[in-house]
Amino acid sequence: WTTAGVEPGSLTLAAGMSTSGGLTTWMQRLFGGVRFETLVAEAAAVPPGADGLLLLPYFAGERTPVFDPDARGLLAGLSLRHGRGHLFRAAYEGIGSGIRQILEYLEDAGDPIRRVAAVGGGTKARLWTRIVSDITGREQIVPEQTIGASYGDALLAPIGTGAVPADTVWARTADIVTPDPATAPVYGKLYATYGQLYPSNREHLHVLAALQEPGAG
Repeated sequence: WTTAGVEPGSLTLAAGMSTSGGLTTWMQRLFGGVRFETLVAEAAAVPPGADGLLLLPYFAGERTPVFDPDARGLLAGLSLRHGRGHLFRAAYEGIGSGIRQILEYLEDAGDPIRRVAAVGGGTKARLWTRIVSDITGREQIVPEQTIGASYGDALLAPIGTGAVPADTVWARTADIVTPDPATAPVYGKLYATYGQLYPSNREHLHVLAALQEPGAG
Protein backbone atom coordinates (compact mmCIF):
# COMPACT_ATOMS: atom_id res chain seq x y z
CA TRP A 1 0.00 0.00 0.00
CA THR A 2 1.05 3.63 -0.33
CA THR A 3 1.31 6.34 2.30
CA ALA A 4 2.18 10.03 2.12
CA GLY A 5 5.89 10.58 1.59
CA VAL A 6 8.14 13.05 3.35
CA GLU A 7 8.34 15.44 0.40
CA PRO A 8 5.12 17.22 -0.68
CA GLY A 9 3.33 15.25 -3.40
CA SER A 10 5.45 12.13 -2.85
CA LEU A 11 4.31 8.66 -1.84
CA THR A 12 5.99 5.90 0.15
CA LEU A 13 5.44 2.24 -0.67
CA ALA A 14 4.72 0.36 2.55
CA ALA A 15 4.12 -3.21 3.69
CA GLY A 16 3.82 -5.02 6.99
CA MET A 17 3.11 -8.26 8.78
CA SER A 18 0.34 -8.63 11.36
CA THR A 19 2.39 -10.73 13.77
CA SER A 20 6.12 -10.63 14.47
CA GLY A 21 7.34 -9.58 17.91
CA GLY A 22 3.92 -10.42 19.33
CA LEU A 23 4.43 -14.03 18.27
CA THR A 24 7.65 -14.37 20.26
CA THR A 25 5.93 -12.83 23.28
CA TRP A 26 3.06 -15.32 22.89
CA MET A 27 5.58 -18.17 22.81
CA GLN A 28 7.29 -16.85 25.92
CA ARG A 29 3.96 -16.93 27.77
CA LEU A 30 3.19 -20.37 26.36
CA PHE A 31 6.51 -21.64 27.74
CA GLY A 32 5.75 -20.38 31.23
CA GLY A 33 7.43 -16.98 31.12
CA VAL A 34 10.96 -18.30 30.60
CA ARG A 35 13.48 -15.53 29.93
CA PHE A 36 13.93 -14.45 26.31
CA GLU A 37 17.68 -14.93 26.69
CA THR A 38 17.07 -18.61 27.43
CA LEU A 39 14.75 -19.05 24.45
CA VAL A 40 17.22 -17.31 22.12
CA ALA A 41 20.09 -19.49 23.37
CA GLU A 42 18.02 -22.65 22.81
CA ALA A 43 17.02 -21.48 19.34
CA ALA A 44 20.66 -20.68 18.50
CA ALA A 45 21.59 -24.27 19.39
CA VAL A 46 19.16 -25.53 16.72
CA PRO A 47 20.50 -25.71 13.14
CA PRO A 48 19.12 -23.52 10.34
CA GLY A 49 15.80 -24.92 9.17
CA ALA A 50 14.88 -25.98 12.72
CA ASP A 51 15.35 -29.66 11.82
CA GLY A 52 12.53 -29.56 9.29
CA LEU A 53 10.04 -27.48 11.30
CA LEU A 54 8.28 -24.65 9.49
CA LEU A 55 5.97 -22.01 10.95
CA LEU A 56 3.45 -19.86 9.08
CA PRO A 57 3.18 -16.76 11.32
CA TYR A 58 -0.38 -15.74 10.49
CA PHE A 59 -1.56 -15.92 14.10
CA ALA A 60 -3.61 -12.72 13.77
CA GLY A 61 -4.50 -12.94 10.10
CA GLU A 62 -1.99 -11.39 7.73
CA ARG A 63 -1.39 -8.18 5.87
CA THR A 64 1.38 -8.33 3.27
CA PRO A 65 1.44 -10.32 1.08
CA VAL A 66 -1.90 -12.19 1.44
CA PHE A 67 -4.13 -9.49 2.99
CA ASP A 68 -6.35 -12.07 4.62
CA PRO A 69 -7.85 -11.47 8.09
CA ASP A 70 -8.91 -15.13 8.21
CA ALA A 71 -5.43 -16.51 7.62
CA ARG A 72 -4.16 -18.48 10.61
CA GLY A 73 -0.86 -19.80 11.93
CA LEU A 74 0.44 -23.19 10.94
CA LEU A 75 3.21 -25.49 12.18
CA ALA A 76 4.36 -27.95 9.54
CA GLY A 77 6.74 -30.86 10.04
CA LEU A 78 6.27 -31.12 13.80
CA SER A 79 7.65 -34.32 15.31
CA LEU A 80 8.57 -35.77 18.69
CA ARG A 81 12.20 -34.78 18.13
CA HIS A 82 11.32 -31.08 18.24
CA GLY A 83 11.60 -29.10 21.46
CA ARG A 84 11.17 -25.57 22.72
CA GLY A 85 14.24 -24.26 20.92
CA HIS A 86 12.98 -25.64 17.60
CA LEU A 87 9.64 -23.89 18.03
CA PHE A 88 11.24 -20.57 18.91
CA ARG A 89 13.69 -20.77 16.01
CA ALA A 90 10.84 -21.73 13.67
CA ALA A 91 9.05 -18.55 14.76
CA TYR A 92 12.11 -16.46 13.87
CA GLU A 93 12.49 -18.26 10.56
CA GLY A 94 8.79 -18.00 9.68
CA ILE A 95 8.87 -14.25 10.24
CA GLY A 96 12.13 -14.05 8.29
CA SER A 97 10.48 -15.82 5.36
CA GLY A 98 7.61 -13.34 5.54
CA ILE A 99 10.11 -10.47 5.42
CA ARG A 100 11.73 -12.02 2.34
CA GLN A 101 8.33 -12.14 0.64
CA ILE A 102 7.72 -8.48 1.46
CA LEU A 103 11.13 -7.39 0.14
CA GLU A 104 10.51 -9.29 -3.10
CA TYR A 105 7.06 -7.72 -3.49
CA LEU A 106 8.48 -4.24 -2.89
CA GLU A 107 11.16 -4.77 -5.53
CA ASP A 108 8.59 -6.08 -8.01
CA ALA A 109 6.50 -2.95 -7.46
CA GLY A 110 9.32 -0.39 -7.48
CA ASP A 111 13.06 0.11 -7.67
CA PRO A 112 15.67 -2.35 -6.40
CA ILE A 113 16.17 -2.19 -2.65
CA ARG A 114 19.51 -0.54 -1.95
CA ARG A 115 19.56 -0.52 1.85
CA VAL A 116 17.92 -2.57 4.61
CA ALA A 117 17.89 -1.27 8.18
CA ALA A 118 16.68 -3.25 11.18
CA VAL A 119 15.03 -1.45 14.11
CA GLY A 120 12.81 -2.40 17.02
CA GLY A 121 13.03 -4.85 19.89
CA GLY A 122 13.98 -7.75 17.63
CA THR A 123 17.43 -6.26 17.11
CA LYS A 124 18.27 -7.04 20.74
CA ALA A 125 18.34 -10.73 19.84
CA ARG A 126 21.09 -10.74 17.25
CA LEU A 127 20.10 -14.29 16.35
CA TRP A 128 16.90 -12.90 14.81
CA THR A 129 18.67 -10.32 12.63
CA ARG A 130 21.16 -12.96 11.53
CA ILE A 131 18.34 -15.35 10.57
CA VAL A 132 16.60 -12.60 8.60
CA SER A 133 19.80 -11.81 6.69
CA ASP A 134 20.42 -15.50 6.01
CA ILE A 135 16.88 -16.09 4.72
CA THR A 136 16.68 -12.93 2.64
CA GLY A 137 20.28 -13.01 1.48
CA ARG A 138 20.53 -9.31 2.28
CA GLU A 139 22.84 -7.24 4.40
CA GLN A 140 21.18 -5.34 7.26
CA ILE A 141 22.29 -2.16 8.97
CA VAL A 142 21.57 -2.01 12.70
CA PRO A 143 21.71 1.62 13.91
CA GLU A 144 22.80 2.76 17.34
CA GLN A 145 19.27 3.93 18.10
CA THR A 146 16.75 1.18 17.30
CA ILE A 147 13.47 2.50 18.72
CA GLY A 148 12.35 3.00 15.13
CA ALA A 149 9.23 4.94 14.18
CA SER A 150 9.10 7.40 17.06
CA TYR A 151 12.77 8.30 16.52
CA GLY A 152 12.05 8.96 12.86
CA ASP A 153 8.97 11.03 13.76
CA ALA A 154 11.09 13.16 16.06
CA LEU A 155 13.37 13.95 13.11
CA LEU A 156 10.56 14.51 10.59
CA ALA A 157 9.00 17.18 12.83
CA PRO A 158 11.96 19.63 12.68
CA ILE A 159 12.50 18.80 9.00
CA GLY A 160 8.84 19.57 8.28
CA THR A 161 8.95 22.87 10.16
CA GLY A 162 12.23 23.90 8.59
CA ALA A 163 14.13 23.84 11.88
CA VAL A 164 16.80 21.55 10.39
CA PRO A 165 17.89 20.90 6.77
CA ALA A 166 15.86 18.30 4.85
CA ASP A 167 18.92 16.07 4.43
CA THR A 168 19.58 15.83 8.18
CA VAL A 169 20.40 12.26 9.25
CA TRP A 170 20.41 11.10 12.85
CA ALA A 171 21.04 7.41 12.31
CA ARG A 172 24.50 6.05 13.07
CA THR A 173 25.41 2.48 12.21
CA ALA A 174 26.25 0.26 15.18
CA ASP A 175 26.46 -3.08 13.37
CA ILE A 176 26.16 -4.62 9.91
CA VAL A 177 24.66 -8.11 9.64
CA THR A 178 25.75 -10.07 6.57
CA PRO A 179 24.16 -13.31 5.30
CA ASP A 180 25.99 -16.59 5.72
CA PRO A 181 26.12 -18.25 2.28
CA ALA A 182 26.42 -21.68 3.93
CA THR A 183 22.77 -21.42 5.04
CA ALA A 184 21.45 -20.62 1.54
CA PRO A 185 20.67 -24.22 0.46
CA VAL A 186 18.52 -25.11 3.48
CA TYR A 187 16.81 -21.72 3.58
CA GLY A 188 16.14 -21.93 -0.15
CA LYS A 189 14.23 -25.17 0.41
CA LEU A 190 12.49 -23.76 3.48
CA TYR A 191 11.37 -20.63 1.64
CA ALA A 192 10.05 -22.56 -1.36
CA THR A 193 7.88 -24.67 0.96
CA TYR A 194 6.86 -21.61 2.99
CA GLY A 195 5.51 -19.99 -0.16
CA GLN A 196 3.22 -22.95 -0.80
CA LEU A 197 1.83 -23.38 2.73
CA TYR A 198 -0.74 -20.58 2.63
CA PRO A 199 -2.20 -21.13 -0.87
CA SER A 200 -2.31 -24.88 -0.28
CA ASN A 201 -4.12 -24.54 3.05
CA ARG A 202 -6.10 -21.31 2.65
CA GLU A 203 -9.54 -22.91 2.57
CA HIS A 204 -8.76 -25.14 5.56
CA LEU A 205 -7.46 -22.17 7.53
CA HIS A 206 -10.65 -20.24 6.76
CA VAL A 207 -12.76 -23.11 8.10
CA LEU A 208 -10.73 -23.11 11.31
CA ALA A 209 -10.95 -19.33 11.59
CA ALA A 210 -14.73 -19.53 11.35
CA LEU A 211 -14.80 -22.03 14.22
CA GLN A 212 -12.92 -19.51 16.34
CA GLU A 213 -15.70 -16.91 16.06
CA PRO A 214 -17.82 -16.36 19.19
CA GLY A 215 -20.70 -18.81 19.21
CA ALA A 216 -19.27 -20.92 16.38
CA GLY A 217 -19.99 -24.63 16.55
